[in-house]
Amino acid sequence: MKKHITTLFCISTVVLLIGLCLEMKQTGNLDRDTINTKAQVTDDNSSDNSSDVSGEDTIEESSNEPENLTEEESVFTDENTVTEFTFSSEEMLQLQKEQEGFYTFDCLDDKERTVYCEIYASILYMQEVELSTTDADQMEKVFQCVLNDHPEIFYVDGYSFTKYTRGGSVTKIMFEAAYTMDKAGIEETTEQIESRVLEILKDVPAGTDDYEKIKYIYEFIIENTEYNVAAENNQNICSVFLNNQSVCQGYAKAAQYLLLRSGIKATLVVGFVEGGEGHAWNLVFADGDYYYIDTTWGDASYRMTTEETFEVNHLPVINYDYLCVTTEQLCKTHSIQNVVPLPECSAVKDNYYVREGAYFVDVDEKQLEAVFQKSYADEKDYITLQCADLECYQSMLDALITEQKVFRYMNTQDSAVAYAKNEEQLSLSFWLSE
Repeated sequence: MKKHITTLFCISTVVLLIGLCLEMKQTGNLDRDTINTKAQVTDDNSSDNSSDVSGEDTIEESSNEPENLTEEESVFTDENTVTEFTFSSEEMLQLQKEQEGFYTFDCLDDKERTVYCEIYASILYMQEVELSTTDADQMEKVFQCVLNDHPEIFYVDGYSFTKYTRGGSVTKIMFEAAYTMDKAGIEETTEQIESRVLEILKDVPAGTDDYEKIKYIYEFIIENTEYNVAAENNQNICSVFLNNQSVCQGYAKAAQYLLLRSGIKATLVVGFVEGGEGHAWNLVFADGDYYYIDTTWGDASYRMTTEETFEVNHLPVINYDYLCVTTEQLCKTHSIQNVVPLPECSAVKDNYYVREGAYFVDVDEKQLEAVFQKSYADEKDYITLQCADLECYQSMLDALITEQKVFRYMNTQDSAVAYAKNEEQLSLSFWLSE
Protein backbone atom coordinates (compact mmCIF):
# COMPACT_ATOMS: atom_id res chain seq x y z
CA MET A 1 0.00 0.00 0.00
CA LYS A 2 1.18 3.51 -0.75
CA LYS A 3 1.57 6.00 2.08
CA HIS A 4 -1.34 8.40 2.60
CA ILE A 5 -0.13 11.79 3.69
CA THR A 6 -1.73 15.16 4.28
CA THR A 7 0.79 17.63 2.97
CA LEU A 8 1.54 19.67 -0.10
CA PHE A 9 4.46 18.33 -2.01
CA CYS A 10 7.10 19.86 -4.23
CA ILE A 11 8.88 17.30 -6.37
CA SER A 12 11.67 19.71 -7.22
CA THR A 13 13.07 19.54 -3.69
CA VAL A 14 13.18 15.78 -3.21
CA VAL A 15 16.49 14.83 -4.75
CA LEU A 16 18.34 15.48 -1.50
CA LEU A 17 16.19 12.90 0.25
CA ILE A 18 17.16 10.19 -2.19
CA GLY A 19 20.71 10.35 -0.97
CA LEU A 20 19.45 9.06 2.36
CA CYS A 21 17.80 6.05 0.74
CA LEU A 22 20.27 4.83 -1.84
CA GLU A 23 23.75 3.43 -1.70
CA MET A 24 25.85 1.95 -4.48
CA LYS A 25 27.67 -1.29 -3.91
CA GLN A 26 30.16 -1.26 -6.77
CA THR A 27 32.17 -4.10 -8.12
CA GLY A 28 35.80 -3.11 -7.70
CA ASN A 29 38.47 -3.43 -10.35
CA LEU A 30 39.25 -7.11 -10.49
CA ASP A 31 42.78 -7.99 -9.55
CA ARG A 32 44.12 -10.71 -11.78
CA ASP A 33 44.61 -12.89 -8.68
CA THR A 34 41.02 -12.59 -7.51
CA ILE A 35 38.63 -15.35 -8.41
CA ASN A 36 35.32 -14.47 -6.72
CA THR A 37 33.22 -11.46 -7.59
CA LYS A 38 29.64 -10.29 -7.26
CA ALA A 39 27.26 -9.04 -9.89
CA GLN A 40 26.75 -5.28 -10.04
CA VAL A 41 24.47 -4.13 -7.25
CA THR A 42 22.55 -0.87 -7.00
CA ASP A 43 20.88 0.98 -4.12
CA ASP A 44 20.62 -1.89 -1.62
CA ASN A 45 21.52 0.47 1.25
CA SER A 46 23.94 -2.09 2.59
CA SER A 47 26.40 -1.06 5.27
CA ASP A 48 29.14 -2.78 3.30
CA ASN A 49 30.22 -0.37 0.60
CA SER A 50 33.45 -2.11 -0.22
CA SER A 51 34.43 -4.03 -3.30
CA ASP A 52 32.50 -7.28 -3.23
CA VAL A 53 35.40 -9.69 -3.47
CA SER A 54 35.90 -12.73 -1.31
CA GLY A 55 37.61 -16.07 -1.10
CA GLU A 56 41.16 -17.28 -0.91
CA ASP A 57 43.68 -17.05 -3.69
CA THR A 58 43.12 -20.33 -5.52
CA ILE A 59 44.81 -19.47 -8.80
CA GLU A 60 46.20 -22.57 -10.37
CA GLU A 61 49.48 -22.47 -12.25
CA SER A 62 50.37 -25.25 -14.62
CA SER A 63 53.65 -26.12 -16.19
CA ASN A 64 51.77 -27.71 -19.03
CA GLU A 65 49.86 -25.50 -21.40
CA PRO A 66 46.19 -26.55 -21.23
CA GLU A 67 44.26 -27.47 -24.30
CA ASN A 68 42.85 -24.36 -25.98
CA LEU A 69 39.27 -23.99 -27.15
CA THR A 70 38.85 -24.50 -30.86
CA GLU A 71 36.30 -22.94 -33.18
CA GLU A 72 34.55 -26.30 -33.17
CA GLU A 73 33.53 -26.54 -29.51
CA SER A 74 33.36 -25.02 -26.05
CA VAL A 75 34.24 -27.41 -23.22
CA PHE A 76 32.16 -27.62 -20.02
CA THR A 77 33.22 -29.52 -16.91
CA ASP A 78 30.79 -31.11 -14.47
CA GLU A 79 32.54 -31.20 -11.08
CA ASN A 80 30.12 -33.78 -9.70
CA THR A 81 30.93 -36.41 -12.31
CA VAL A 82 34.39 -35.18 -13.32
CA THR A 83 33.38 -35.56 -16.93
CA GLU A 84 33.27 -33.11 -19.78
CA PHE A 85 30.55 -32.38 -22.26
CA THR A 86 30.83 -30.26 -25.34
CA PHE A 87 28.81 -27.53 -26.92
CA SER A 88 29.06 -28.01 -30.66
CA SER A 89 29.72 -25.19 -33.08
CA GLU A 90 26.20 -25.64 -34.46
CA GLU A 91 24.70 -25.31 -30.99
CA MET A 92 26.85 -22.26 -30.29
CA LEU A 93 25.71 -20.62 -33.54
CA GLN A 94 22.09 -21.35 -32.65
CA LEU A 95 22.58 -19.85 -29.20
CA GLN A 96 24.15 -16.75 -30.73
CA LYS A 97 21.25 -16.43 -33.14
CA GLU A 98 18.80 -16.58 -30.21
CA GLN A 99 20.60 -13.68 -28.53
CA GLU A 100 20.23 -11.37 -31.51
CA GLY A 101 17.92 -8.52 -30.64
CA PHE A 102 19.08 -8.28 -27.03
CA TYR A 103 20.52 -4.81 -26.70
CA THR A 104 23.87 -5.39 -25.03
CA PHE A 105 24.57 -8.54 -27.03
CA ASP A 106 24.10 -6.59 -30.25
CA CYS A 107 26.61 -3.98 -29.01
CA LEU A 108 29.42 -6.52 -28.60
CA ASP A 109 32.04 -7.52 -31.15
CA ASP A 110 32.26 -11.09 -32.46
CA LYS A 111 34.76 -12.30 -29.84
CA GLU A 112 32.71 -10.81 -27.01
CA ARG A 113 29.55 -12.39 -28.38
CA THR A 114 31.23 -15.79 -28.24
CA VAL A 115 32.21 -15.21 -24.61
CA TYR A 116 28.66 -13.98 -23.92
CA CYS A 117 27.20 -17.24 -25.20
CA GLU A 118 29.74 -19.31 -23.25
CA ILE A 119 28.83 -17.53 -20.01
CA TYR A 120 25.11 -17.68 -20.76
CA ALA A 121 25.28 -21.41 -21.53
CA SER A 122 27.36 -21.98 -18.40
CA ILE A 123 24.61 -20.35 -16.33
CA LEU A 124 21.79 -22.25 -18.03
CA TYR A 125 23.52 -25.62 -17.63
CA MET A 126 24.95 -24.71 -14.18
CA GLN A 127 28.37 -25.88 -15.34
CA GLU A 128 31.89 -24.58 -15.18
CA VAL A 129 33.18 -23.60 -18.62
CA GLU A 130 36.50 -22.80 -20.20
CA LEU A 131 36.14 -19.39 -21.85
CA SER A 132 37.55 -18.47 -25.23
CA THR A 133 39.09 -15.36 -23.66
CA THR A 134 42.01 -14.99 -21.27
CA ASP A 135 41.11 -11.38 -20.45
CA ALA A 136 39.46 -11.15 -17.02
CA ASP A 137 38.27 -7.61 -17.70
CA GLN A 138 36.50 -8.75 -20.85
CA MET A 139 34.92 -11.59 -18.90
CA GLU A 140 33.62 -9.12 -16.28
CA LYS A 141 32.15 -6.83 -18.95
CA VAL A 142 30.43 -9.67 -20.79
CA PHE A 143 29.08 -11.19 -17.58
CA GLN A 144 27.37 -7.89 -16.77
CA CYS A 145 25.99 -7.79 -20.32
CA VAL A 146 24.43 -11.21 -19.89
CA LEU A 147 22.68 -10.16 -16.69
CA ASN A 148 21.60 -6.83 -18.18
CA ASP A 149 19.91 -8.64 -21.07
CA HIS A 150 18.36 -11.47 -19.06
CA PRO A 151 16.27 -10.42 -16.04
CA GLU A 152 14.99 -14.01 -15.80
CA ILE A 153 18.40 -14.97 -14.37
CA PHE A 154 17.35 -14.16 -10.81
CA TYR A 155 19.42 -16.91 -9.22
CA VAL A 156 22.94 -15.65 -9.98
CA ASP A 157 24.64 -12.93 -7.95
CA GLY A 158 28.24 -13.23 -9.11
CA TYR A 159 30.82 -15.67 -10.41
CA SER A 160 34.15 -17.31 -9.70
CA PHE A 161 36.95 -18.05 -12.11
CA THR A 162 40.25 -19.84 -12.15
CA LYS A 163 43.18 -18.56 -14.15
CA TYR A 164 45.91 -20.81 -15.48
CA THR A 165 49.23 -19.21 -16.27
CA ARG A 166 52.46 -20.27 -17.87
CA GLY A 167 55.56 -18.16 -17.83
CA GLY A 168 53.60 -15.20 -16.52
CA SER A 169 51.01 -15.39 -19.30
CA VAL A 170 47.39 -16.42 -18.84
CA THR A 171 46.65 -19.52 -20.87
CA LYS A 172 43.13 -20.40 -19.73
CA ILE A 173 40.22 -19.07 -17.70
CA MET A 174 37.58 -21.35 -16.20
CA PHE A 175 34.31 -19.58 -15.37
CA GLU A 176 31.50 -20.61 -13.03
CA ALA A 177 28.50 -18.55 -11.90
CA ALA A 178 27.66 -18.09 -8.22
CA TYR A 179 24.14 -19.36 -7.57
CA THR A 180 21.78 -18.26 -4.80
CA MET A 181 19.75 -21.48 -4.96
CA ASP A 182 19.99 -25.02 -6.27
CA LYS A 183 18.32 -26.37 -9.40
CA ALA A 184 15.19 -27.49 -7.55
CA GLY A 185 14.85 -24.07 -5.96
CA ILE A 186 15.28 -22.37 -9.32
CA GLU A 187 12.58 -24.50 -10.91
CA GLU A 188 10.12 -23.95 -8.05
CA THR A 189 10.71 -20.18 -7.98
CA THR A 190 10.46 -19.96 -11.77
CA GLU A 191 7.03 -21.61 -11.62
CA GLN A 192 5.88 -19.13 -8.98
CA ILE A 193 7.13 -16.18 -11.04
CA GLU A 194 5.58 -17.53 -14.22
CA SER A 195 2.19 -17.89 -12.53
CA ARG A 196 2.32 -14.29 -11.36
CA VAL A 197 3.60 -12.94 -14.69
CA LEU A 198 0.86 -14.67 -16.67
CA GLU A 199 -1.69 -13.10 -14.35
CA ILE A 200 -0.17 -9.65 -14.98
CA LEU A 201 0.20 -10.03 -18.74
CA LYS A 202 -3.40 -11.07 -19.32
CA ASP A 203 -4.38 -7.44 -18.74
CA VAL A 204 -1.87 -5.93 -21.17
CA PRO A 205 -4.01 -3.97 -23.66
CA ALA A 206 -4.59 -6.09 -26.74
CA GLY A 207 -4.30 -4.68 -30.23
CA THR A 208 -2.48 -1.57 -29.06
CA ASP A 209 0.88 -0.05 -29.93
CA ASP A 210 4.09 -0.30 -27.95
CA TYR A 211 3.39 2.86 -25.97
CA GLU A 212 0.17 1.52 -24.45
CA LYS A 213 1.90 -1.71 -23.39
CA ILE A 214 4.79 0.21 -21.84
CA LYS A 215 2.40 2.53 -20.04
CA TYR A 216 0.47 -0.42 -18.60
CA ILE A 217 3.66 -2.07 -17.32
CA TYR A 218 5.01 1.22 -15.94
CA GLU A 219 1.80 1.81 -14.03
CA PHE A 220 1.50 -1.78 -12.83
CA ILE A 221 5.02 -1.93 -11.38
CA ILE A 222 4.56 1.37 -9.55
CA GLU A 223 1.08 0.63 -8.22
CA ASN A 224 2.01 -2.85 -6.99
CA THR A 225 5.52 -2.38 -5.61
CA GLU A 226 6.61 -0.73 -2.38
CA TYR A 227 10.12 0.72 -2.24
CA ASN A 228 11.95 -1.02 0.61
CA VAL A 229 15.72 -1.19 0.99
CA ALA A 230 15.31 -4.19 3.29
CA ALA A 231 13.28 -6.19 0.77
CA GLU A 232 14.44 -9.75 0.21
CA ASN A 233 15.97 -10.44 -3.23
CA ASN A 234 15.81 -6.70 -3.99
CA GLN A 235 18.34 -6.97 -6.83
CA ASN A 236 16.18 -9.30 -8.92
CA ILE A 237 12.65 -9.91 -10.13
CA CYS A 238 11.63 -12.16 -7.22
CA SER A 239 11.25 -9.14 -4.95
CA VAL A 240 8.65 -7.53 -7.21
CA PHE A 241 6.70 -10.54 -8.50
CA LEU A 242 6.66 -12.58 -5.29
CA ASN A 243 6.99 -10.02 -2.49
CA ASN A 244 5.80 -6.69 -3.99
CA GLN A 245 8.77 -4.88 -2.39
CA SER A 246 12.06 -3.90 -3.95
CA VAL A 247 14.64 -1.21 -4.77
CA CYS A 248 15.53 0.34 -8.11
CA GLN A 249 17.24 -2.68 -9.65
CA GLY A 250 14.32 -4.92 -8.73
CA TYR A 251 11.87 -2.38 -10.19
CA ALA A 252 13.91 -2.10 -13.40
CA LYS A 253 14.47 -5.82 -13.92
CA ALA A 254 10.81 -6.63 -13.30
CA ALA A 255 9.75 -3.94 -15.77
CA GLN A 256 12.26 -5.26 -18.30
CA TYR A 257 11.00 -8.81 -17.88
CA LEU A 258 7.38 -7.81 -18.48
CA LEU A 259 8.37 -5.65 -21.44
CA LEU A 260 10.33 -8.47 -23.08
CA ARG A 261 7.44 -10.88 -22.51
CA SER A 262 5.15 -8.33 -24.16
CA GLY A 263 7.36 -8.11 -27.26
CA ILE A 264 9.00 -4.79 -26.32
CA LYS A 265 12.78 -4.59 -26.65
CA ALA A 266 14.24 -3.43 -23.33
CA THR A 267 17.48 -3.54 -21.40
CA LEU A 268 18.76 -2.62 -17.96
CA VAL A 269 20.65 0.68 -17.65
CA VAL A 270 22.81 1.62 -14.68
CA GLY A 271 24.34 4.88 -13.56
CA PHE A 272 23.94 7.51 -10.89
CA VAL A 273 21.43 10.10 -9.77
CA GLU A 274 22.01 13.45 -8.11
CA GLY A 275 24.13 13.01 -5.00
CA GLY A 276 26.13 10.17 -6.57
CA GLU A 277 23.86 7.31 -5.56
CA GLY A 278 23.80 4.23 -7.76
CA HIS A 279 20.63 3.68 -9.72
CA ALA A 280 19.05 1.42 -12.35
CA TRP A 281 16.36 2.03 -14.95
CA ASN A 282 15.45 0.89 -18.48
CA LEU A 283 16.00 1.65 -22.13
CA VAL A 284 13.04 0.64 -24.32
CA PHE A 285 12.42 0.52 -28.06
CA ALA A 286 8.89 1.76 -28.72
CA ASP A 287 7.23 2.19 -32.10
CA GLY A 288 10.56 2.60 -33.90
CA ASP A 289 12.43 4.82 -31.41
CA TYR A 290 14.42 4.50 -28.19
CA TYR A 291 13.21 6.02 -24.90
CA TYR A 292 14.09 5.78 -21.23
CA ILE A 293 11.71 4.76 -18.47
CA ASP A 294 12.35 4.80 -14.72
CA THR A 295 9.69 3.04 -12.67
CA THR A 296 11.42 3.82 -9.37
CA TRP A 297 11.45 7.56 -9.94
CA GLY A 298 7.97 7.17 -11.37
CA ASP A 299 6.79 6.22 -7.90
CA ALA A 300 5.61 9.63 -6.71
CA SER A 301 5.31 8.69 -3.03
CA TYR A 302 8.95 7.56 -3.05
CA ARG A 303 10.25 10.84 -4.46
CA MET A 304 8.08 13.54 -2.91
CA THR A 305 8.88 15.60 0.17
CA THR A 306 6.87 18.07 2.21
CA GLU A 307 6.89 21.75 1.27
CA GLU A 308 3.80 23.18 2.99
CA THR A 309 0.98 21.71 5.05
CA PHE A 310 -2.18 21.09 3.06
CA GLU A 311 -5.23 19.03 3.90
CA VAL A 312 -5.28 16.20 1.39
CA ASN A 313 -5.99 12.56 2.03
CA HIS A 314 -3.80 10.99 -0.59
CA LEU A 315 -1.30 11.87 -3.27
CA PRO A 316 -1.03 10.66 -6.88
CA VAL A 317 0.65 7.28 -6.93
CA ILE A 318 2.36 7.76 -10.29
CA ASN A 319 4.76 10.42 -11.52
CA TYR A 320 4.80 10.32 -15.32
CA ASP A 321 7.93 12.45 -15.75
CA TYR A 322 9.94 9.27 -16.44
CA LEU A 323 7.69 7.45 -18.89
CA CYS A 324 9.31 7.40 -22.34
CA VAL A 325 11.70 10.34 -22.01
CA THR A 326 14.63 11.60 -24.05
CA THR A 327 18.29 11.46 -23.10
CA GLU A 328 18.24 15.22 -22.54
CA GLN A 329 15.27 14.99 -20.21
CA LEU A 330 16.68 12.01 -18.30
CA CYS A 331 20.12 13.54 -17.81
CA LYS A 332 18.68 16.46 -15.90
CA THR A 333 18.59 14.08 -12.93
CA HIS A 334 20.43 10.92 -14.04
CA SER A 335 24.01 10.17 -15.09
CA ILE A 336 24.54 7.16 -17.36
CA GLN A 337 27.47 4.83 -16.73
CA ASN A 338 26.53 1.73 -18.62
CA VAL A 339 28.56 -1.31 -19.61
CA VAL A 340 27.91 -0.64 -23.33
CA PRO A 341 27.17 2.60 -25.21
CA LEU A 342 23.56 3.74 -25.32
CA PRO A 343 21.74 5.56 -28.13
CA GLU A 344 20.85 9.23 -28.05
CA CYS A 345 17.13 9.19 -27.35
CA SER A 346 15.57 12.24 -29.01
CA ALA A 347 12.10 11.12 -30.13
CA VAL A 348 9.11 12.53 -28.25
CA LYS A 349 6.11 11.07 -30.04
CA ASP A 350 5.69 8.34 -27.40
CA ASN A 351 6.47 10.56 -24.44
CA TYR A 352 3.64 10.29 -21.90
CA TYR A 353 2.69 13.97 -21.94
CA VAL A 354 2.78 14.17 -25.73
CA ARG A 355 0.67 11.03 -26.18
CA GLU A 356 -1.86 12.07 -23.55
CA GLY A 357 -2.29 15.59 -24.94
CA ALA A 358 -0.84 17.06 -21.74
CA TYR A 359 2.23 18.72 -23.25
CA PHE A 360 1.81 22.51 -23.37
CA VAL A 361 3.65 25.13 -25.39
CA ASP A 362 1.54 27.91 -23.87
CA VAL A 363 -1.43 28.34 -21.51
CA ASP A 364 -4.10 26.98 -23.83
CA GLU A 365 -7.43 27.02 -21.99
CA LYS A 366 -9.16 24.62 -24.38
CA GLN A 367 -6.28 22.15 -24.05
CA LEU A 368 -6.39 22.49 -20.26
CA GLU A 369 -10.11 21.81 -20.25
CA ALA A 370 -9.58 18.69 -22.38
CA VAL A 371 -6.81 17.36 -20.11
CA PHE A 372 -8.85 17.80 -16.95
CA GLN A 373 -11.98 16.29 -18.47
CA LYS A 374 -10.04 13.30 -19.79
CA SER A 375 -8.68 12.62 -16.31
CA TYR A 376 -12.16 12.75 -14.83
CA ALA A 377 -13.48 10.49 -17.61
CA ASP A 378 -10.71 8.01 -16.78
CA GLU A 379 -11.78 8.21 -13.12
CA LYS A 380 -8.46 9.58 -11.96
CA ASP A 381 -8.32 11.81 -8.92
CA TYR A 382 -5.36 13.79 -10.18
CA ILE A 383 -4.24 15.68 -13.27
CA THR A 384 -0.67 15.99 -14.49
CA LEU A 385 0.80 18.08 -17.31
CA GLN A 386 4.17 19.25 -18.64
CA CYS A 387 5.35 22.50 -20.22
CA ALA A 388 7.65 22.89 -23.21
CA ASP A 389 9.94 25.47 -21.62
CA LEU A 390 10.49 27.55 -18.49
CA GLU A 391 8.52 30.49 -19.84
CA CYS A 392 5.47 28.34 -20.41
CA TYR A 393 5.95 26.70 -17.01
CA GLN A 394 6.01 30.04 -15.19
CA SER A 395 2.95 31.24 -17.10
CA MET A 396 1.13 28.03 -16.17
CA LEU A 397 1.99 28.48 -12.49
CA ASP A 398 0.77 32.07 -12.58
CA ALA A 399 -2.49 31.16 -14.29
CA LEU A 400 -3.42 27.98 -12.42
CA ILE A 401 -1.97 28.65 -8.98
CA THR A 402 -1.35 32.35 -8.42
CA GLU A 403 -4.59 33.37 -10.14
CA GLN A 404 -6.26 30.13 -8.98
CA LYS A 405 -7.74 29.40 -12.39
CA VAL A 406 -7.26 25.71 -11.69
CA PHE A 407 -10.67 25.75 -9.98
CA ARG A 408 -12.28 26.48 -13.35
CA TYR A 409 -11.28 23.05 -14.57
CA MET A 410 -11.75 20.93 -11.46
CA ASN A 411 -15.03 19.40 -10.39
CA THR A 412 -14.87 20.87 -6.91
CA GLN A 413 -16.62 23.59 -4.98
CA ASP A 414 -15.60 23.24 -1.36
CA SER A 415 -12.63 20.90 -1.56
CA ALA A 416 -9.08 22.13 -1.38
CA VAL A 417 -6.78 21.49 -4.30
CA ALA A 418 -3.23 20.26 -3.71
CA TYR A 419 -0.52 20.30 -6.29
CA ALA A 420 3.00 19.06 -6.94
CA LYS A 421 5.47 20.97 -9.07
CA ASN A 422 8.78 20.01 -10.61
CA GLU A 423 10.63 22.90 -12.19
CA GLU A 424 13.43 20.60 -13.31
CA GLN A 425 11.03 18.53 -15.40
CA LEU A 426 8.63 21.46 -16.00
CA SER A 427 5.67 19.39 -14.81
CA LEU A 428 2.64 20.09 -12.61
CA SER A 429 0.21 17.71 -10.92
CA PHE A 430 -3.09 18.56 -9.22
CA TRP A 431 -5.34 16.37 -7.13
CA LEU A 432 -8.43 16.70 -4.94
CA SER A 433 -8.90 16.05 -1.25
CA GLU A 434 -11.69 13.74 -0.28
